[in-house]
Amino acid sequence: MTDTPPVGGQPAAQPSVGLPTEPVDAPEGPPARLWDRMRGDPQYAPEHLALEAVRRLGPEAAQWAVRARAEQPGVSADVLADQAARKFVNLARLSGAVSGAAGLPGAVIDVGVLAWTQARMVLHIAAAYDIDPLHGDRATDLLVLQRVHKVAESARLALGVAAGRERADALFGLGGQRPLGRVMLQLGIRLAQMAGVRAAKRMVAKIIPGAAIVLGTWANSSATKDLAQRSRALYRSRGVAVPEPRGH
Repeated sequence: MTDTPPVGGQPAAQPSVGLPTEPVDAPEGPPARLWDRMRGDPQYAPEHLALEAVRRLGPEAAQWAVRARAEQPGVSADVLADQAARKFVNLARLSGAVSGAAGLPGAVIDVGVLAWTQARMVLHIAAAYDIDPLHGDRATDLLVLQRVHKVAESARLALGVAAGRERADALFGLGGQRPLGRVMLQLGIRLAQMAGVRAAKRMVAKIIPGAAIVLGTWANSSATKDLAQRSRALYRSRGVAVPEPRGH
């Protein structure tokens, strides 16, 4: 796959390694280690999620693109991107009541799963346009596309801070020192921002019986469709599209 400068025109920084030969089993939601990291550092939760998404979901996206092109010879990048968008918009609709839990914990889990699903979609759309989904710059793209940061430069700086905190936490066991309720609220708000869902609406929906499923389905679908459009526009402008087959 090719790669071009990330949003903002900076040089590519971390070339990816070769694809694994075995099929990748990508988690449907944030893995436990990532939840621990985000809970310990909620201010940088979107950055931690973006870094982990590229590590854990990039290989799956790359393999999907290779397999899809083999199964659909001559398929265009736009068609592949549309296929990915439809798949993950449908998954996003189902993530509104994933946790089965009420109140703040359930809301945090739901928006975390939604943000993870959306990141998975963005990486698949990148792969559809032959943009390397394993490349470290995709984490920057995620944060800009998901409107956590307005420009690539601030996203890269925040990712650098988050990566440094990951290393510090691994060495010294930092985090986990603040009241859990406050941490969960901050974490929920930051993840809701990343997923494009208003945190207040999601919190209310989790408290009112029956509202979570209705609101979750609509809000998740709308936010994910908007993100898909932005992702297609970005990667279409960078990628080398595979032409549509000519009619006879």
